[in-house]
Amino acid sequence: MIETALTWGDLAFLAKGAGMTLAVTAISVAAGTVLGVICGVIRFQLGPYWSAPLTFVLDVFRSVPLLIQLVLGNAFQSIAKLGWPPFTTSCVVLSLYTAAYCTEIVRGGMSSVPVTTRRAARSLGMTWWQDMRYIVAPLATRVSLPAWIGLALSVMKDSALVLWLGLIELLRASQILVTRLQEPLLILMICGAIYFIISFPIARLGGYLEKRWSPND
Repeated sequence: MIETALTWGDLAFLAKGAGMTLAVTAISVAAGTVLGVICGVIRFQLGPYWSAPLTFVLDVFRSVPLLIQLVLGNAFQSIAKLGWPPFTTSCVVLSLYTAAYCTEIVRGGMSSVPVTTRRAARSLGMTWWQDMRYIVAPLATRVSLPAWIGLALSVMKDSALVLWLGLIELLRASQILVTRLQEPLLILMICGAIYFIISFPIARLGGYLEKRWSPND
């Protein structure tokens, strides 16, 4: 029988940390996706030449490690005297980080739609908006969904880096318990199990939608 000093209160502490992880992830993925869709459409419509300034900015967020972005973001908001709490700073930086990757996912999905299909839609009298809404968006979504699911899961795991700003999310909560109880193996196993419980339904949902849409391709 396993003997441990871990209590129900400690498990509740981990659950609270998991809630913080989910909150940061949900806000960042939602905001990053909206911004990524907008930037993706802009990149798709303008082409590589005219969207070069936007591409450069997005490349910065994709190239610089997320930890450095979080530290710099927190420093800049302090210099600018914005007074953001660590939660807001974390969400803003993670949203921009997510948007940088989501932009390329959206652009790639839209680029996968055959030009002949779009020309046929326009020849039937569809406007640009109708073409984008009824032709490009559904086809691009099917192509982009697996990559977007992967991005969402990646952001959830990368959100552990917000501990450097003082947020007590799941990984930070586990570190606090490890330091206090000196039972790293058990606590980290529980932490990993919680991450799995959070991630598995999202991954399965993506697989289900991909399988459901495939017969219509």
